[in-house]
Amino acid sequence: MAEVQRVGEVIEASTTDFVAQCYELYQSPPLGSLVKTRDSGMELYGIVYNATTTSFEPGRRPIARGKDETTEEAVYQASPQLLKLLKSEFGAVVVGHRQDDKLHHYLPPKPARIHSFVYLCSTEEIKEFSQSFDFLNILLNTHLPVSPDELIAACLRQMSQVYEDRRAFLVAAGKELAILLSGQFNQLKAILERIKT
Repeated sequence: MAEVQRVGEVIEASTTDFVAQCYELYQSPPLGSLVKTRDSGMELYGIVYNATTTSFEPGRRPIARGKDETTEEAVYQASPQLLKLLKSEFGAVVVGHRQDDKLHHYLPPKPARIHSFVYLCSTEEIKEFSQSFDFLNILLNTHLPVSPDELIAACLRQMSQVYEDRRAFLVAAGKELAILLSGQFNQLKAILERIKT
């Protein structure tokens, strides 16, 4: 099994999604990435739907500091405290869980625990999880601050990268979407346009 990369820690959680703070500034997983967190014998899987970088102090926005600098890196070198004043976070919508060694493509019985570690899923885990497209229905029906079309397309593009035959994976996903969106041709077309290889 490939080594998994720890990318953050849960700071907010519900049954349907969780928010994680990154350990490193600007190191959020890409939109559509499959991530997981563990909770007493259960693993929760989520799809990254949003990422933000903000001030640690609520209501206090960062100010421009680069007027006299030649590069962005110089801004951070001149003001090293910025790394302690800013934070990067990402949100993930829960799309499944593993319990008693069985993978389920539906919501878990309880939310992630605060301070649970969040990991990027390995190639093997992504392949196993994406053997079923049942999670697409959750993404289509979740109310998030990002368009479901954009999220589904980003997710399928990310997942396809672990397959030797990316096109075959995307065609299979497209067929499943055609069933789920049988009466919504425009939405189906919008998603398919975004996942072309």
